[in-house]
Amino acid sequence: MKQLFYGWRCWLPASLWCFFGSLQGTFITRNSRPNIVLFMADDLGVGDLCCYGNNSLSTPNIDRLASEGVRLTQHLAAASMCTPSRAAFLTGRYPVRSGMASSSNLNRDVVWLGGSGGLPPNETTFAKLLQHRGYRTGLIGKWHQGLSCASRDDHCFHPLNHGFDYFYGMPLELRSDCQAFHAPELHRRLRVRLWATTVVLALIPLLLLVPTCARWFPVPWPVTLAFALLALLFFASWFSSYGLTRRWNCVLMRDHEILQQPVRLERLTSLMLKEALAFIDRYKRGPFLLFISFLHVHTPLITKERFVGHSKFGLYGDNVEEMDWMVGKVLEALDRELLANHTLVYFTSDNGGRLEAQDRSGQLGGWNGRYKGGRGMGGWEGGIRVPGIFRWPTVLEAGKVIDEPTSLMDIFPTLSYIGGGILPPGRVIDGRNLMPLLEGRVSRSEHEFLFHYCGASLHTARWYQKDCATVWKVHFVTPKFFPEGAGACYGSGACPCSGDVTYHDPPLLFDISRDPSESRPLNPDNEASFDSVVKKVEAAVRRHRGTLTPVPQQLSTFNSLWKPWLQPCCGTFPFCGCDRADDIVSAAW
Repeated sequence: MKQLFYGWRCWLPASLWCFFGSLQGTFITRNSRPNIVLFMADDLGVGDLCCYGNNSLSTPNIDRLASEGVRLTQHLAAASMCTPSRAAFLTGRYPVRSGMASSSNLNRDVVWLGGSGGLPPNETTFAKLLQHRGYRTGLIGKWHQGLSCASRDDHCFHPLNHGFDYFYGMPLELRSDCQAFHAPELHRRLRVRLWATTVVLALIPLLLLVPTCARWFPVPWPVTLAFALLALLFFASWFSSYGLTRRWNCVLMRDHEILQQPVRLERLTSLMLKEALAFIDRYKRGPFLLFISFLHVHTPLITKERFVGHSKFGLYGDNVEEMDWMVGKVLEALDRELLANHTLVYFTSDNGGRLEAQDRSGQLGGWNGRYKGGRGMGGWEGGIRVPGIFRWPTVLEAGKVIDEPTSLMDIFPTLSYIGGGILPPGRVIDGRNLMPLLEGRVSRSEHEFLFHYCGASLHTARWYQKDCATVWKVHFVTPKFFPEGAGACYGSGACPCSGDVTYHDPPLLFDISRDPSESRPLNPDNEASFDSVVKKVEAAVRRHRGTLTPVPQQLSTFNSLWKPWLQPCCGTFPFCGCDRADDIVSAAW
């Protein structure tokens, strides 16, 4: 009888444990390794979401994440452009450490699939760390970290060489160039100059015919033919790349296989969502890492018909609401498979909204709330402050808001911690593990200083003075807005990092904790600690620069040039083109 009593005493709690655990999905212990779903939007403004104060758009699914999880209000990108920001996100390191920061104003992102720069294979991504710990890893959507090094098919920078078991998406990004018969986005001003130069060169041989035809004096035919040949060669040299941008850059891939070239935009949303849900279904027994890198909300704002006219903010708002719907479909899949309680979900954007994205219909870029500046503008808050939402039921407190400075670079050590990985030795990791802050075990961010680059140029530094909870921000360089008095560089499409910029001596100083819009610069007359703060930050900058080591520049002018022998091609080059994507897409999507 005693053995029977003790047997029941052991069996009953275990049975109840299993029963109630099954009601919530998988029973969670803090030591268990969760599934991980990462959402990253492209150029989403921090002010575009309802949970961050927008009252003109409807984002119920992202808002649900915030209400059921932790929302960060000072979440910062390591750069205000896509490629360097994403490189820092993947590696936990400032992009200048991996050579993913450009010294050129023209090529601050990876601009060609046929270029030779990209995230170096010797860099360790969080996907590679978790892959080594038994996670099945997938990337759906945008990559934008390069493709090949020396030959068309070596794919040395491919996601599968950086820890992802599966890739489905665009190896570059969605651009306006991907839409036929629309104004180009890539190097628009340069292309105008190239066309103008071509027209001038083409007119020269025509003008040389005038003296001969008018019988004023003869012009030798070899001279006329030489100028005609020069005009033809000049045209062919640039039109072979820029004239075929849609075919060269707008490619859809599965792993190493090209599925569509050029990509068919009208089906992209359905295909991406289908692949994301299929990945969850395939690896639902876990653990898995799924990185959904949205093509939303970058121009050309391809939006399904059911969402067109859905918002109060035009086509851009429609695109935001469609992205929110996609988030909801993924969350539904986690709920349906009873995975929600055993899954860490994170939502963010790679940088702030692009203010210069406009056409005759109005604004095509995001809203950065009260923060100054936007995408591509160095250290101004509007380009680097991004949404940051974590949800992990039973581990993280629902509805919690954290006002401490955090970074996209923190995701690398945070995922390493919860996935049981070991940080790579012998290299500087600039991110910090966020779990103690998210769980409430500490109340202050580990970041004392954060550095904000524009390309390879350090524009701004931030000091978190923890003893008084003050965030100081020092601008050494700022872009010149155009037209004067505007809040962006509307004349060029993107603000430069060097050259036509403003150098500040003494630097601009703001107290971000009291003046988040950076509208009231401080000086020795209105801030007694001005000199001491500036000296403290300048000393931190010198220490930071002392940790940098020379590395190959992945976004150099040579690496950024289009190279025919590196151009991915479905078919026989240069007659590239195919459509191998699955034609059956459920009507539910």
